[in-house]
Amino acid sequence: MSIRVVVADDQELVRSGFTMILEAQEDIEVVAEAGDGAAAVAAVLGHTPDVLLLDIRMPVMDGLEAARRVCARSSCKVVMLTTFDLDEYVYDALYAGASGFLLKDVRRDDLVHAVRVVAGGDSLLAPAVTRRLVADIVRRRREEAATGPAPDRLDILTAREVEILRMLARGLSNAEIATTLFVSEHTVKTHVSNVLSKLGLRDRVQAVICAYETGLVTPGAPL
Repeated sequence: MSIRVVVADDQELVRSGFTMILEAQEDIEVVAEAGDGAAAVAAVLGHTPDVLLLDIRMPVMDGLEAARRVCARSSCKVVMLTTFDLDEYVYDALYAGASGFLLKDVRRDDLVHAVRVVAGGDSLLAPAVTRRLVADIVRRRREEAATGPAPDRLDILTAREVEILRMLARGLSNAEIATTLFVSEHTVKTHVSNVLSKLGLRDRVQAVICAYETGLVTPGAPL
């Protein structure tokens, strides 16, 4: 079964370029293109794609609002696109439910890989974005510390689920977690699913955010 994709960007050349690259793959089908945020939302609701490639800076409705609506009303995975690796909206886009982030100058192979990874349920972030995300989370936690500790969201997790969450936050894949814990990859997938369900998280990106926000993981700390 093909991975169904909607490409949304206000620049026609960018849209057509991405579409051409993706359509050349046997396992990927571009089902629609959109030139603004509102059209992107309509395309997702009308075509039920697996992945939406969505520019952050869009006319009519910006990409951030479009991502919120898509994530709230569908199971489509959203990959945000931008020209800037430190885009001011990246953090909010991830909170809105985006599963990945790519620069528009992404290489052909990396674009295809990103679509496949996100469609498969994993998350994808450029290294520069990951660093910014962690730094922003740490800053927010320091600001919140002055007003007192927040309730521990992780109390509902088992000890093994907490361990899985910590490894997710460190960037380990399911296969790497399975090897580390001497369990099957299927078992890891079950634990990951339980973590996301219990914490009300959409995907692994939001799991990483949660791990840093709750203090389970801190930058530079050993696994």
